[in-house]
Amino acid sequence: MPSVVSFLPAATQMIYDMGLQTHLMGVTFECPEQALQQKPKIVRCVLEGKTLSSTEIDTVFSAAKASGKSLYYVDEPILQNIAPDIIFTQDVCEVCQIDTACTAAAVSRLPKQPQLIPLTPQTLTDVFTTAITIAKAMGHEEAAYSYLAQLQQTTQHILNQLRLHNMPLKTVALLEWMAPVYNCGHWIPYQIAQAGGIDLISHPGGDSIVTPWQKIVKYNPEVIVIAPCGFTIQRTLTEMHLLTQLPEWPSLKAVQNKQVFIADYDLFTQPSASTLVNGIALLAGLIHPQLFSIPTHLQHKYQPLYSNTHRYATT
Repeated sequence: MPSVVSFLPAATQMIYDMGLQTHLMGVTFECPEQALQQKPKIVRCVLEGKTLSSTEIDTVFSAAKASGKSLYYVDEPILQNIAPDIIFTQDVCEVCQIDTACTAAAVSRLPKQPQLIPLTPQTLTDVFTTAITIAKAMGHEEAAYSYLAQLQQTTQHILNQLRLHNMPLKTVALLEWMAPVYNCGHWIPYQIAQAGGIDLISHPGGDSIVTPWQKIVKYNPEVIVIAPCGFTIQRTLTEMHLLTQLPEWPSLKAVQNKQVFIADYDLFTQPSASTLVNGIALLAGLIHPQLFSIPTHLQHKYQPLYSNTHRYATT
């Protein structure tokens, strides 16, 4: 079985989910806590450990992107000592994680050249296929099929219940950032659809983009989910005033009906198959609470902005 290094948290999560972590030799600084406790950190970020506001983060990353400079760097001595056979990297977002080009520049100086396998999912189906790519590269393709079959039981149950009860689609807005406001893209619109909603300002299969506030006001969705990339619930709460102080905020349908929720980022912007399926399960409970309860293991992953508003399904 080849030795591997993961340069993105989603790949690391799936490696652990599939029980293949024995041959995972190094990770990135944003990987799941279990991996950080067990594996050396090879990819770091110049902003690691700093506390910046949403606006400041957007400014720093936008400037880096415009200049073609990366905010990430590789600890080359550690990587050289590990001498992996495979490095999993990504090209979906050069802002969120180190990309393949930056990785290639770092490994070009290594005595032993590893195989670079970029993982570039754009849709929910792509994410599931990524699990197969990882397991196949590690010589255990069957682990992916077992893993995905278990996850499909959850998504299929949700879809079956939606069809059985002929549930109408609810309009949803899931925001990936607050200052400026970003809509959701890539696989997230598909998550919303599988949970019985529709996000009419999203960008399925493509990048999330800056979205004018007036566009959201005009859209006026029934449910708003706020899950900024990289932010936990607690981190998001410190900046909710960026939205709640906007003059049109109180008039939004979701606000008036107290259907505004804050969720941990990893259920949506960390594209491992298990976390995204958890995101679907959470969304189903938020969008159709009369039909779905929030699974116990996810109840700490979200918070209603307005207390005592969410009803759990009784069945």
